[in-house]
This record gives sequence, C-alpha cells and structure tokens, in this order.
Amino acid sequence: MTATAPETAAVERGVDPVGPGRVFLAVLSRDLFVTWRELPTFLVQALLQPLFLLFVFGKVLGELGYTSGGYAQLLLPGIVAMTAFLTALQNTSFPLVIDFGFLKEIEDRLLAPIPTALVAVEKVVFATLRALAGALLMFPIGELVLGSVTWRAAGIPLLALFLVLGAVCGAAIGLTLGTLVPPNKINIMFAVILTPLLFTGATQYPWRLLARLRWFQVLSAANPLTYVSEGMRAAMLPDVPHIPPWLGLLLLVAFIAVFMAIGIRGFRRRAID
Repeated sequence: MTATAPETAAVERGVDPVGPGRVFLAVLSRDLFVTWRELPTFLVQALLQPLFLLFVFGKVLGELGYTSGGYAQLLLPGIVAMTAFLTALQNTSFPLVIDFGFLKEIEDRLLAPIPTALVAVEKVVFATLRALAGALLMFPIGELVLGSVTWRAAGIPLLALFLVLGAVCGAAIGLTLGTLVPPNKINIMFAVILTPLLFTGATQYPWRLLARLRWFQVLSAANPLTYVSEGMRAAMLPDVPHIPPWLGLLLLVAFIAVFMAIGIRGFRRRAID
C-alpha cells in the first residue's frame, strides 16, 4: 500500500502519521461524548415506546386478566429485540437525513482523512452502541415493571450475539433509508415502514405459533426483526417454540451484508453529490 503525501511528509519530520483507525476512533469518541452530554434526551427517545408497550401489554392486560401469567415473560425478549433494532435504525437514518440536508452538515465528516466508506461505517457503529445501551437498560426496566424476569445463564452468549446482530442489522437498514430516501419523504417513509416493522417482527408473539395464519407468518418471515425476537426467546425461553438460532443468525448476517452494501453505495453517491 502506497503512503499518501501527508503521511510521507509526517514521516520525514519524524511525526507518526495518523492512520484511518485512529481517525475513526476519534470521530466515534466525539459522537459518544455528545451522546453522554445529551443522555436524558437519548433515554427518552430510546426507552419511552418500549417501556409503555411492556407496561400495557405485559402488566396492565395481565392485571385485567386478558393475558395469561406467562405472557409477560414471552413479551420481554421481543421488546428488548425491538429496542435494539429500531433504536439503531432511527439513530442512523434520521441523523443522515439531517447531515445530507440543506446545510450539508456531513461535509465536516467527509473532510476527515479516512475513506468515505469508513464514515458510513462509523455511523453504523455509533448507532449500534446507542441501541445496545438502550436494549440493556430494558432488562432492569423489565424487572421493575414485571416484578421478575426469567434468566438463563447458559443463554447469555446467544442473547448477546442476537442483540449485537440485531442492532447492526437495524443500523444497516437505517443507513440504507437515510441515504436513499429524499429528506422531504423521510417522514412519510417512516410512517409506512416503522409500523409494519414493529407489528410483523414477532415482538409480541412466537413466530412458530402463527401456523394458523399462514399468510401473516410468511409476511413476518420477511422482517429481519423477527429473527432478532426469535433469537432472544431462544436464549431466554428455550421451551417456547422458536426459529432455530443457527437459521436466525445466518439470515441476520445475510440481511446485514445486503443492506450495508446498498447503504454504503448510497452514502458514497450522496457524498459525491
């Protein structure tokens, strides 16, 4: 690999050149610092919707006798999966729409001495970290709302794997939406996309039990969130019928690869424009 002119000059002066890795970490650190300063706002954005879904469906309906005692434990893995997936998606797509908007706020990132693709990857990594923080906070919230949470120590590695892949997948989809959808259409697009993603993602029901609603089962199988929810249930409640974890992991990796490729291509195109 040939050194660039700035790197060569830095070496001649006896100064260590700043590589892409250090620049990437510096940009990521700046974003994390901003998140820390705006922590209350982030927590409200990430946790308010899943908190109320868990409270109403897991607590209120149970107290009124409309759901069985075990439904709340069945619901929690899906709510945590939804938090990781949708938080990552929103925290990638909306900032990108703003960055590529009229003021072109993305230009300061594009001036950083790293490849354009790494700028897009940093957006995905940052959104993934925010989503994981929100999802992990749902466990103590679930304990507080439901009174008890079913834990299985042997399932923690699988749980962690699905959480990470679910957050990365959501961020990759957000990258695609944020770069391909025009700014004036993003609100309409989210109204069309978010509700179907939420209610066809097996967050409130096991996918295998949809056999009597075959058309809806097929529709849910096209939603990447379904495999995150099912993987979380496999880790926390293995006795509940679920999609085999190996299949869920394979499909999530495929979704990530497809949406990252589309998103990075769209990011490059928007950056050049």
